[in-house]
Amino acid sequence: MSIAAQILIALVCLIHVYIFLLETVLFKTRGAKVFGIPKAEVESRAVAMSNQGVYNGFLAAAALLGLVYPDPAIAKAFATFGLGCVAVAGIWGAVTVMIRILYIQTVPALLGLVALYWL
Repeated sequence: MSIAAQILIALVCLIHVYIFLLETVLFKTRGAKVFGIPKAEVESRAVAMSNQGVYNGFLAAAALLGLVYPDPAIAKAFATFGLGCVAVAGIWGAVTVMIRILYIQTVPALLGLVALYWL
């Protein structure tokens, strides 16, 4: 796996660890501010955001396994799965929530896939 692919996969992993934290343990404080949730809606959205955060944690785990799994073929499979899921989730988020998600999630994931397969 190229250094560029490793860096991009690590970046995607870190982004999703951060999103996981914002949507779970930090939602009522920092997360609500980052996501622009009105104070009146924070309590009612907390459980759903926490659930969503767990899914982002799984995406981070797939990317991490892509970096550390000892068998290169299996590591590449985990990286491909994780990056592919992030790219699709980012597209869906851009369509349904805000376009900024496309740049935060999808672009790094697609660049990671390009680096994984063509560099």
